[in-house]
Amino acid sequence: MPDPQFAAGAAAERFAQLAVELHSTGGVDETVQAVVDFALQALDCSHAGVALSVSGRKLEIPAVTDPVVAEIYELQMNGGKGPLADSMRDRSTIIVSDVATDGRWPEWAEKVLGLGVRSVVDVPLATATGTVGVLGLYSVRPDAFGPDDVAIAHILARHASVAVATARSEQTLAQAVDARKLVGQAMGILMERYDLDGDRAFEVLRRYSQDTNRKLRDVAQDLIDTRKLPH
Repeated sequence: MPDPQFAAGAAAERFAQLAVELHSTGGVDETVQAVVDFALQALDCSHAGVALSVSGRKLEIPAVTDPVVAEIYELQMNGGKGPLADSMRDRSTIIVSDVATDGRWPEWAEKVLGLGVRSVVDVPLATATGTVGVLGLYSVRPDAFGPDDVAIAHILARHASVAVATARSEQTLAQAVDARKLVGQAMGILMERYDLDGDRAFEVLRRYSQDTNRKLRDVAQDLIDTRKLPH
């Protein structure tokens, strides 16, 4: 029997390594991929995946370890019932010890059994501002996840929640900086070509953005690419 202290120390070291990996990843997709890869190493699961909320209640699937997970997620992404939807809505951990006997989501269970999955754990990725997604763990064996597995899944989900929120914030900031650069370049073109001052050049871009119902950065990008204002 393995020494519990050794096991705990090894787990702590692996989570420390994960924290470093998540901090050094380049974006949201890379972050969640590191999470699901770690889940396969640290937990007794056959497959793992992450679904993230975008644009309100819409979901996307940026990382899975097996196409089976994407199929299970897609069953629930368009109003379907299942543990993922409940976990996201209620910010609660959902444990399905045996899909064959659970009984809470019959239609979902029938399809998931057809994919060979028997045990499921869905853990919300939650921050102070809301739920950012769900970490899903799957096994082809019934009763695959014990209390220790669920506890580790909660720790992993907390790491993932913070990492995803940070990656999204950095991504949004980078996009904002990029947009400002594009608008500045486009204003420079207008100022040089039409002898406009900065305020007037920005007003021209803003008016074209409103008239064409397009984002300011997209209008600026077109002007930079074509050296012409859109019709």
